[in-house]
Amino acid sequence: MSSGRFPTPFLVPASPWARHRCPLAPRPRGAAARQLLCASLVAGPCAILPVAQAQSAIEAQALPAVTVSAEQGAATVPYAGGQVTSGARVGLLGERDFMETPFSAVSYTEQFIADRQAKDLTDVISATDPTVFSNGVTGAWSENYSIRGFASSTTDTTVGGLFGMAGYYRTSPEMFERVEVLKGPSALLNGMPPGGSVGGAINLVPKRAADAPLTRLTASYSSDAQWGAHVDLGRRFGERRQFGIRLNGAYRDGEGAVRNQEKKVQLGALGLDWRSDRVRLSADLYSAQDRVDGPTRGINLAPGLAVPRPPKSDTLINPSWAFVESRDKAAIVRAEVDLSDALMAYAAVGRSQTDYQYNGAISAQVLNARGDYRTTIGQLAFEVEKTSADVGLRGRLQTGPVKHQWAVNATHYDHQQKDYGRRSVPGADWTTNLYRPVWGAPAPFITPLISRTALRMRSYGVADTMSFAQDRVQLTLGARRQQVVSDTFHTSTGVRTARYDEGATSPAAALLFKATQRLSVYANYIEGLSQGATAPVTAANAGEVFAPYKTKQKEMGLKLDLGDFAHTFSVYEIERPNSYTDPVTNVFSFGGEQRNRGVEWGFFGSPWRGVRLMGGVAYVQPRITRAASAAQEGRQATGVPKLQGKLGAEWDVPALPGLTLTGNATAMSRQYISADNQLWVPGRTVFDVGARYATAVMNRPLTLRASITNVTDKAYWGMPLLSSLALGAPRAIALSASMDF
Repeated sequence: MSSGRFPTPFLVPASPWARHRCPLAPRPRGAAARQLLCASLVAGPCAILPVAQAQSAIEAQALPAVTVSAEQGAATVPYAGGQVTSGARVGLLGERDFMETPFSAVSYTEQFIADRQAKDLTDVISATDPTVFSNGVTGAWSENYSIRGFASSTTDTTVGGLFGMAGYYRTSPEMFERVEVLKGPSALLNGMPPGGSVGGAINLVPKRAADAPLTRLTASYSSDAQWGAHVDLGRRFGERRQFGIRLNGAYRDGEGAVRNQEKKVQLGALGLDWRSDRVRLSADLYSAQDRVDGPTRGINLAPGLAVPRPPKSDTLINPSWAFVESRDKAAIVRAEVDLSDALMAYAAVGRSQTDYQYNGAISAQVLNARGDYRTTIGQLAFEVEKTSADVGLRGRLQTGPVKHQWAVNATHYDHQQKDYGRRSVPGADWTTNLYRPVWGAPAPFITPLISRTALRMRSYGVADTMSFAQDRVQLTLGARRQQVVSDTFHTSTGVRTARYDEGATSPAAALLFKATQRLSVYANYIEGLSQGATAPVTAANAGEVFAPYKTKQKEMGLKLDLGDFAHTFSVYEIERPNSYTDPVTNVFSFGGEQRNRGVEWGFFGSPWRGVRLMGGVAYVQPRITRAASAAQEGRQATGVPKLQGKLGAEWDVPALPGLTLTGNATAMSRQYISADNQLWVPGRTVFDVGARYATAVMNRPLTLRASITNVTDKAYWGMPLLSSLALGAPRAIALSASMDF
């Protein structure tokens, strides 16, 4: 991953402070202070030792002289508290400090991921960010979240900026050192996402070996009987430690908190890197399996039926013999070359494969107020192979009083997919009751080939950030040209039966003003691209192909950095076209529109010594502004709460060094589940509590963690993918112990 900072001799590897900063210590001020602390922590992370030991380590391990020849990128340096970094990757612009980024972004650290005991990406990004909505469901066939009121597809998650390399439906985070969230559409910055997400973009940064050798073993347990282990090994070799190896292996298996639901995860990941004065090379390889027996599935309501009361929170609304399984594997290589102190070239290419199987309910409808519901059983499978590439240049120059940071890049994405299955299994449909579910015998798993498709996307982007008035004013201008080609083939003959071949150009502009060293004000206009559709055979314009449609965002905001505690404020408007068939003319078009207007306040950092806070409040008004029927216009979009508030808090107990108490609260307003806004699920507030204790056993750092999610065992409905209602996760306990050897 490119740093986006110049000059970049990279003689000094990533600092221990950057990767293992003690959250109890004050944040060093200025580059010199950070470099000194980097040198003083060569013994390893102090965050896993009691306070007294950590302070002694800093004093005892200080080196008499240090020569530092490279400045750490903002994306690698933790902000005060250690939960997020001071910057993030901003697509083709490279890594930017959050105070110099004219967009809303957040980057979660490896430490935050570990302390959350996260099992997937949703556990990370939805914990404290009020702009991210999660339905709270556990053990579903896919992760499910929305950003700024628009659903985000898991297939649009990038790894090091490459689409298609993350887990197809769920990603276990053990192999990543950062999870970055860029809010809003981002066609210029990242290219068009294959799944069409417009509310935000998620980028995953693989782990790299640090200077200090690492051998860490974590054992875990979670409700009701799920055991696991995670091994994390890191080493550097060579006279200048130029070659690094980072190996992660994880395994979890056993019964989950939902009755009759079992989860199994296997992950093996290898990260290799080599660096010299001007060249950085890396390779990442992983293989993962994610299986759920008895996956959570949603339900719909018969016409005229009110929302039923939820059953017990641990009820499984799917046959206990149902299963979903994904097998993902990928290989990624990348290279960066500093052609000069002001010019850097980079290239990356990755290839991945996913095999997926699902057997169980694909739809269910509640029939009456007693809770009787009928389930349609389906059997689905697919195989998909993906290739993704990114090549570009980043540089800087000066024309008179104006400084330029410019970037050009080209992206390529290709996937080939075969779909198998039966949307209805003869004789397998079943009727049971929400409050007393009873299931019949499983049907034989039979999945004939039903379709073959291919998708190819190419894009070319250019951007320039111009700095004026001693860098206090920064104007970014750019544009991207995107081409999309999609083919459908006959399942038996292989003959192409349909083709989609369209392109679009999307501009962007952003202005940032650094009013003071602590205050930045910004505004941006940026577009998102999603693949257009082809008019269905039932429409008057059947077969008409529509160009990729554009989602447009206007945003204004400010960022306040108080040194150890930061606030972000923003207001935005996102307009996304929707497709529909006109009921009068029977013409299919993209004449519909959803408009989301929102206000956000977020905060993170350490306002007082020993206290860390992260959270905020977000208000969004998701309106259907144009629709096929006038009666639908002005309605609130389904599945999105207008108001969300979140707070994550940590307190280091002074009386017992090493002990930290944690708490988390999520509150949200109602969510409509019908387009006419006549049906909704009430708002909810869910509390989590926890603690961790950092100590040493036989001079080996040891961290014990415990948490209880949904402490009150609240039963509630959330709105999932493909249906109206699904049960939120019940109360669950998670325990883990991590030791460094």
